[in-house]
Amino acid sequence: MTVIVIIAILSVIAMSTYSNYITRGKIQAAKGDLSALALNLENELQAQLAYGTHNTTTTNDTEAAYPMWRPAEGNDFVYTVNSSSGGYVLIATGVSSSLSTCVLKLPSQSEQQAISPNATGSVNGCGSITTW
Repeated sequence: MTVIVIIAILSVIAMSTYSNYITRGKIQAAKGDLSALALNLENELQAQLAYGTHNTTTTNDTEAAYPMWRPAEGNDFVYTVNSSSGGYVLIATGVSSSLSTCVLKLPSQSEQQAISPNATGSVNGCGSITTW
């Protein structure tokens, strides 16, 4: 009986650790998705000498605005773009239960200077991940 209790305790600890590992991996993938989306906007700037004006509210809207971009974490995050000719802010908002409070933001360089000159993006409500 003691062996069964010990195995049960170790199983609970292992499942919790594994779940946290998976969640951290999804957050890192979402950061990569935002970075790839930022490259699409920077390409738009290079081609048109201004960012396009986009205010998307869903991942599907964002994919329609940038057809060359597809998120790896499309089921766990909603990706939105708020852009004008002078800059943009990209946002990934968690939707699955373990990520429901997680919000990642990646502003353009011009927008970032107004927020915090020494940071890249912001991470809020994502558990143990607190920095970009």
